[in-house]
Amino acid sequence: MAISGGTPYLWFDDQALEAAEFYVSLFPDSRLGTVSHYLEGGHRPAGTVLVVEFEIMGRPFAALNGGPQFPHTEAVSFEVRCETQEEIDRIWDALIADGGQESMCGWCKDRFGVNWQVTPTVLVEVLTGDDADAAQRAWNAVLDMRRIVIADVLA
Repeated sequence: MAISGGTPYLWFDDQALEAAEFYVSLFPDSRLGTVSHYLEGGHRPAGTVLVVEFEIMGRPFAALNGGPQFPHTEAVSFEVRCETQEEIDRIWDALIADGGQESMCGWCKDRFGVNWQVTPTVLVEVLTGDDADAAQRAWNAVLDMRRIVIADVLA
């Protein structure tokens, strides 16, 4: 047996190419890959985009135009760790634009229904560090936030 990699497949109704193009424009070290199309006899017209392979920050993903029966849920999300507030703000604003939605504690949903966690690296460091009081303060601060603000995490 030869097992190769592990590629998350994101199921879309008919927005696979649009979503992939959006993601690769948003994140560094990202690119579009192969685009395959439905052939005759599929449940979509021949020539319609079937699968889009792409990379986000060097990691493989694929987007499938499979139809409306399986929408995204909060049960799966993708975490993006950011070093600066400027990175957090840029990613957050882009993800919630054009119909995306804010949630709590750094979680949001993009306009395609895919769920994201926009997390400052320093938050993870504080929460897993040796200073229990700093961890508790950071935890309490994050519980009241939507977009995470680094200065408030470190206060």
